[in-house]
Amino acid sequence: DDVLHTGRSVRAALDALHDFGRPTVVRLGVLIDRGGRELPIAADFIGQHVQAPEGSRVQVRLEENDDIEGVFILTSES
Repeated sequence: DDVLHTGRSVRAALDALHDFGRPTVVRLGVLIDRGGRELPIAADFIGQHVQAPEGSRVQVRLEENDDIEGVFILTSES
């Protein structure tokens, strides 16, 4: 995943994996962990922890796709 926040998208992915059978192990890697989990899901591999205010968005941009690279915190004022 790119940004791990509530854990809901990871839970949906795990549910989809279980449709094919029960995996022996699942490892989760994320570029950004911003906290604020609604579900008890934790990443095994984390690129960076970011503290972002509630209600904001964390955007990951890569030079190959966006001609700019970085992690941006977007608030309602942005």
